[in-house]
Amino acid sequence: MRSPVPPSAPKPPEGTPRQPPWRRASDVLAWRRFTSALGVRINAMSYLPKWLILGAMIGIIAGLGAVVFYEALRLATHFFLGVLAGYLPPTPAGEGGRAGTGHFVRPWAIPLVVTLGGLLAGLIVFTWAPEAEGHGTDAAIDAVHHNPRGIRLRAVVIKIIASAITIGSGGSGGREGPTAQISAGFGSLLARLLDLSPEDGRIAVSIGIGSGIGAIFSAPLGGAVLAAEIVYRDDFEYSALLPGMFSSIVAYAIFGGVYGYQPLFGIPGTYHFHDPMQLLYFAVIGVLAGGIGLLYSKSFYGVVSLNLRLPISRKLRPAVGGLLVGLLALWLPEVLGTGYGWVQQGLLNELLHLPLYIVILLPLARIVATSLSIGTGGSGGVFGPGMVIGAFTGMAVWRVLGTFAPAVGHNPAPYVIVAMMAVFGSISRAPLAVMLMVAQMTGSLGLLAPAMIAVAIAWFIVRRSDDSIYRSQLRTRADSVSSRIEAGMPLLAARKVSDVMTAPRAVLDEQTPISDAGALLARLGVPGAPVVDPRGTYLGTVETNKLREHADQEAKVSAVLDATTSTVSASATLDRGLDALTQAGGQWITVTSGDRHAVGILSIGDLVRGYQALLGDSVSKFELVTPHAVTLEERIGKDSRLAGKAIRHAGLPAGCVIVTVQRGDERMAANGNTVLKAGDVLAMFASPAGVGAITVLVRGSEQPEPPEMRGGTQLV
Repeated sequence: MRSPVPPSAPKPPEGTPRQPPWRRASDVLAWRRFTSALGVRINAMSYLPKWLILGAMIGIIAGLGAVVFYEALRLATHFFLGVLAGYLPPTPAGEGGRAGTGHFVRPWAIPLVVTLGGLLAGLIVFTWAPEAEGHGTDAAIDAVHHNPRGIRLRAVVIKIIASAITIGSGGSGGREGPTAQISAGFGSLLARLLDLSPEDGRIAVSIGIGSGIGAIFSAPLGGAVLAAEIVYRDDFEYSALLPGMFSSIVAYAIFGGVYGYQPLFGIPGTYHFHDPMQLLYFAVIGVLAGGIGLLYSKSFYGVVSLNLRLPISRKLRPAVGGLLVGLLALWLPEVLGTGYGWVQQGLLNELLHLPLYIVILLPLARIVATSLSIGTGGSGGVFGPGMVIGAFTGMAVWRVLGTFAPAVGHNPAPYVIVAMMAVFGSISRAPLAVMLMVAQMTGSLGLLAPAMIAVAIAWFIVRRSDDSIYRSQLRTRADSVSSRIEAGMPLLAARKVSDVMTAPRAVLDEQTPISDAGALLARLGVPGAPVVDPRGTYLGTVETNKLREHADQEAKVSAVLDATTSTVSASATLDRGLDALTQAGGQWITVTSGDRHAVGILSIGDLVRGYQALLGDSVSKFELVTPHAVTLEERIGKDSRLAGKAIRHAGLPAGCVIVTVQRGDERMAANGNTVLKAGDVLAMFASPAGVGAITVLVRGSEQPEPPEMRGGTQLV
């Protein structure tokens, strides 16, 4: 049902201020018409042009977002630490290489300023966007796996402001979290506006993460690999790699065009690996790095858990963390802010004046400061602090080894850089990406070879404990919803959504009053309905319960619609439909046409009935693997003599091997003792010559039509 749209609206009384151009209904409709047409064109493109366009768009926003946040952080640091506290931390070579203030002019102001920053950040985050607390990269990874359309623009804006305040006032955090959330949020927006498929939405958010981090750290190759590596603990998202490369270089070009293309850190001379005995020292770093990485993760999430039990408002908890960090900074100023300037001084061997026990304590102090700043609800990244912790670890190893092993040399830079790679590369479960990123940040590609031993050892230690600083990571691609769908219900790819969808019982216009819409949906007994604009373009969905509970029943449906809910195209296959249903987290989703009109509803019941029909039709699939082997899927018929027999006694033709058996919703590996039942779907290898005999044997009395090969695929 569509509520009528009046042909013309009454003129407002004289003296009524005109609406701004961006709020005029005609402009809104024009924008929707443009994005709808663009989405239709992009979704119809082949892989290469589609991702050249989407990658460029995401890269542009990532580069501009990195510039915006960099400036916001610079201004916040100048105001809070510079003006209010009379202290400026050192900066790395790529940002001017300033030595900073040598001492606190107003020591009493440091704890107060860090506390003030935590208080402001807490009030901003928990008032307007609670999902912006903590480190934004983990939230973006969660969106990749569960709802690529679900990152709100409000959360992105709040993340920028709150993170600039948290870090600029002295809180220990990284600037990569906000930049990753900016570009990931834009990828999520593209998924909504252009109605991207679930798979394309995941790639868009993934490359947003990588390009944002790669831009802010001036490490585009590392960012591209990060986009593919960071979403899993023990796997790699290959489909995000090439789009990530293009997006990252665009973002880097924009950020570098403003601030220059030099590495973030400067190191003296170049390093050339020439002494295999040094691998022993790097192996020591690897062992320590694995332990430090685990300590970082355990401490951070320990503080997060403790913070949840504090008997005070969530808005005030970041202030408590800020106060403790400020007090710690009076003893160890190296814990304030990003810490990149201190890493630079360590690379240049300018921290020799620090006592050895202080150098040893610096990694631990930085862990504590980061846990208190971000784990209590402050806003900022954990990527940057992880590398700073690694740098301090490398400094400590170099100082300790240098007291009894002169062969370590007089240059701490190799040990600092390798430890940066090993500590965070292991605990982030993204060793390749972090190695490349640190190498680009320091201009030290020559250290990649000896760093491999340290990173590998640290990664093995962390992997054994099954821990990660990013708790939203899945273990492998097999643990993702889409992969489980493909493995568990392989026949879904054989039928389209349009074959099983049902017509929507109600389609609401966005201008329909909530009271009318609620009454209609309650009368029809449906849980919700799609919402469209006056031109019929899909905008989002509403749930009947939310309509009923909304306080202002005279408001329009547009006030409560959810624009982040997944949709599925009518031309998509059922496995993509189930993927979208899972992302939506509900019982139904809207089916859209090529022009983004709501043409149907796909429910769990529709999908189950479609799958049962597929099994009943006994669809068989053959795919040519080599000239002498094919893969075959076939359902055991009621009259088949295979029913009730173990595979070893089934009398299969020579060269036929049963790989898996699909029984209902369960897919199991086959062995000689597996007893077959009528209705089982068998996945088999066989010779092309034996296909006919196998189908007769499996189907029983049902006789297959003569097979006809088309392009390596044969349907019977």
